[in-house]
This record gives sequence, C-alpha cells and structure tokens, in this order.
Amino acid sequence: MNRIVLCLTVVLIMSCANQLELLAQQVSFEEVSSVLRKDVLQHAAIAMNEAPITVTAERSPRSAGNAHCFFSEGDYWWPDPANPNGPYIQRDGLSNPNNFIAHRHAMIRFSQIVGTLVSAYLITNDQKYLVPVRNHVRAWFVDSVTYMEPHLNFAQAIKGRVTGRGIGIIDTIHLMEVAQSLLILFERDLIDAPSKEKILAWFRAYLHWLKTSTNGIEEMNAKNNHGTCWVMQVASFAKLVNDTTTLNFCRSRYKNVLIPEQMSADGSFPLELKRTKPYGYSIFNLDAMTMVCQVLSTPADNLWAYHMSDGRSINKAIDFLYPFLENKIMWPYAKDVMYWEEWPVAQPLLIFGANQFGNKKWFSLWKQLDHAPTEHEVIRNLPIRHPLLWIDQK
Repeated sequence: MNRIVLCLTVVLIMSCANQLELLAQQVSFEEVSSVLRKDVLQHAAIAMNEAPITVTAERSPRSAGNAHCFFSEGDYWWPDPANPNGPYIQRDGLSNPNNFIAHRHAMIRFSQIVGTLVSAYLITNDQKYLVPVRNHVRAWFVDSVTYMEPHLNFAQAIKGRVTGRGIGIIDTIHLMEVAQSLLILFERDLIDAPSKEKILAWFRAYLHWLKTSTNGIEEMNAKNNHGTCWVMQVASFAKLVNDTTTLNFCRSRYKNVLIPEQMSADGSFPLELKRTKPYGYSIFNLDAMTMVCQVLSTPADNLWAYHMSDGRSINKAIDFLYPFLENKIMWPYAKDVMYWEEWPVAQPLLIFGANQFGNKKWFSLWKQLDHAPTEHEVIRNLPIRHPLLWIDQK
C-alpha cells in the first residue's frame, strides 16, 4: 500500500514539474527584443508625435448612435444591383471598400501607437515614450469630449437591415494590446491614480456589456473564430481589472467549448476551412486560441498543457498548421478568394507557441516572416503585433 502511495506521489510531482516546465519561457525577452528592437524604436520615434484620434473625430450619417459610439459596417455587405436604394446583400469574403471603417482604423491606430511606445519603453526603460501613451489612453477612456462609450451596440451594422450585430464585437480585439500595455503601466505605478480609476471603470463597464448584452451573448455563443475572439478579449480585459470569476469562466470555455466544438482530431478548424478564405481564417483562429492560452494560463491551470482524451490541444493545432505556414504551396484546401498572397506574416501562434513548447523551427520561421505588414486586412486580423508586451522580462 505504501509503495502504491509513493508511486502515485512521484507521478503527481513529475506531472506538476512538467506543467511548470511547460509554462516556463523557452524564448527570452532579449531574444525577441534583438529581432524587433530596430523597427520598434524607429516606429516609436514617429508615434511620439502622433496626436490622439478617437471615435469622435469622424461620424457616419448611417450610425444610429451618438458621437461617442463606435460604429462600423459589415464587411461583406453590398448594395443590391436590383434595388440600389434597398437593403444591402451579402457577398461572403468580398469586402465592400465603401463601408464606414473610420472608427475601426482609429482603434487599430490607437493599438499600434500604444503597443509600439510601451514596447520601446520596455526595451530602453526610457519613460519619455510613456508621455504620449498617457495622452492617448486618456483621450479614449477618460476625456469627456473624446471618450468612447463602453459598448459596441452599433458595430458591423448593415444598411437597411440592422443597426448593429454581435459579430461586430470582434472589432475590439484591437484593444487587447492597449489593455496589456495598461496592465504593465499599472503594475509599475506609471499612470496617475485618477486616470487609472476611470480607465478601470471603463473596462469594467465594457466587460459587463460583453457578458450581459444581447450582442455580447450572441458573440460568446458564436461557433467559429468569433466565439474564440470573444473569449480572447474578455480574458484580456478581465485580467486588467482582476476579475477572477470571468477569468475562470474563460478558462472553462476554452476547455469545454472552444476546443471540443471547433477543433478536429488532426488539429484543423473545420468551420474556418469551409469559409471563402480558409487559409487566413485558420491562421486567425489559431492566433486567437494561442492568445487565449497566453492570457489565461497559470501554474494551477495551464491551458498550454491542456489536451482532450483524443489528443486535441493547442500544440496539435500548431503542429497541423505549421507546415502550411512554412510552405504555403502545400496547402491542400481552396485558396482564399482575397489576400491569399498576403499571408502568413509573423504570426503570434509561432512566437508564443515556440515560447511555451521550445520549438526552434517555429521561432525561426517567426523571425523570418514580416513583422510590419501594411495591408489593412492583414493588420485588422492581427491584433497582437507587439510580442514584447507579452514576454516576461525576467
């Protein structure tokens, strides 16, 4: 009996040790910084002089909200040739260039500026980079003239059909690196207390809306990358405001909903493969699942190490997609109807996967790929562009 207990104890200790080893960084901050330093500092020099632009800078006459409400229109919806003044019709995978996207551009710009400047601060420890950061975050979350309302009631509207939809919530994935930057600055006491209080209140209000509104619940229950992105950004914002209940809910949802309902036994995502852009959507969804693991994993609940009884796991998914990132010509499915040539870039799944699993091939490919894409559609589907924000400096 004692021998059995001893054996079980040894197995438990070894399992815990393996979990901790897996959670430990395999790629150092210095290694990542050496790849990105030159570009980060060059972009930061430009970002230092950029003035804040929020949703109040431009308003669409088609928006049902006020000047502080984020507004966007569904990408794949177009005027009906048979009824030009009537409701829009859908053309899946084909983006309408005439739809209103100014607020989306402003939010992406906000994320790029803050992410770049805080990355530059982490590289140099020079607080000059944080002066404009404070101005930008106050403009978006604090200033009564320029702030954004903490909801997305009017995102991805469709002319003649609906004033906003749940799938529009995906637009705020670009607040994740803002939230992560703020987490870093809050931990170092680099934001004044009154601003910090109002910023946290904004994110708490937005979290409440994401979890309780009709649109938020609809997006949470989406079966494809939209459901993944709901978990990803909710986890990020919950971490910022230290909402442990929501963090635990997101961990459970990853294990009991995202992996079982979206991933096949081979690591692919069938719902993404059925789309008109299966390559880009497969990459996007795996990036998002990778970030769910990055944000939520703890020594006590390590999502990187989680696997189902049939072997489905984040490691399996990266193993499946990696060969097609390394050599796109091997992709056995249909080519994307748009932006086929623009993918892949320096995908988060490669750097954070390498960081956790110690796969040097993944890290090597990440280093070789484009770290500063300029195509808007790629940037829009790449909310994590500043890995230094997510890599521990220790």
